[in-house]
Amino acid sequence: MSAYNGKYAEELMATAKYLATPGKGILAADESTGTIGKRLASINVENLEYNRQALRELLFTAPEVAQYLSGVILFEETLYQKTQDGKPFVEVLKEKGVLPGIKVDKGTVEIYGTNGETTTQGHDNLGQRCQKYYDAGARFAKWRAVLKIGITEPSELATQLNAQGLARYAIVCQENGLVPIVEPEVLTDGDHSIEQCAAVTERVLAACYKALNDQHVLLEGSLLKPNMVTPGSEASCKASPEEIAKYTVRTLRRTVPPAVPGIVFLSGGQSEEEATQNLNAINALDTVKPWTLSFSFGRALQATVLKTWSGKKENVDAAQKALHVRAKSNSEATLGKYGTGNQEATATGKESLHVKDYNY
Repeated sequence: MSAYNGKYAEELMATAKYLATPGKGILAADESTGTIGKRLASINVENLEYNRQALRELLFTAPEVAQYLSGVILFEETLYQKTQDGKPFVEVLKEKGVLPGIKVDKGTVEIYGTNGETTTQGHDNLGQRCQKYYDAGARFAKWRAVLKIGITEPSELATQLNAQGLARYAIVCQENGLVPIVEPEVLTDGDHSIEQCAAVTERVLAACYKALNDQHVLLEGSLLKPNMVTPGSEASCKASPEEIAKYTVRTLRRTVPPAVPGIVFLSGGQSEEEATQNLNAINALDTVKPWTLSFSFGRALQATVLKTWSGKKENVDAAQKALHVRAKSNSEATLGKYGTGNQEATATGKESLHVKDYNY
């Protein structure tokens, strides 16, 4: 049996191609209620729907930011929210040429018999949920699998369970009109070298694409959201953006078929400035790269915005300007044209955003 060729095939390919538009990326605003509560707590703002809505409205209505975005990933609550003026967020985004996406996984659970490794849940009723989200205006989806590097990790069991889970999610999405973003995140936690990260990421991605092919996923109607290949967060030897670019692109060239239109990196706890500089180095690398290489950042687009806003209406304009700076910088980085040491990068933009065992 060949890849999915149902009624949505042409639409899926067109959507994936649009999401992978050169010079544009994806804003990940899909934090669960609990996770966004932690973000709000960091600026002493209460975790109420009103405040969650206000933050998302700030992001989605920021002037001139949409020119740097092809999509925004939403949490289920956000998909159905409206602006203070009563306009659905989905309409606000579509009018700006930004496609709404939706987080569909239900978080991670431990794989018993392993050293704390996890797999991702949420397959139950996934088809019905995808139908509902498509009807509400979503056109792509996201599912995060998490793997860690240790003495014996990731185990073959965790690697295969997560690869099969991602593939199953992907084909269910495609059968219901949503482009699946496949996200197998290899965490930066640990003291491993960049070479170790490269070897593990290569093994994980190879397993994912074997599973995606086995389950007949239409690769042309999908995107990949991987980690960049970096040393561990506790490693003694750091790596330059050029080294990270070399290992990251080599890993992708060995594992990701050219049929995939776009690869959108997660920031993985890097500082805003690190994520941008590394993305720029990846795109500036002089080698064949058959996919658009862009961003799907959450924290690396929002950290300065959040601190600038601090839950105050009078700060909305300044916070939106901060978002514009980061979105424009990352747009330039997708083209390999970002000037490192950009004077607009603030001290906040250089702060580490790493959270151990990050969960959302």
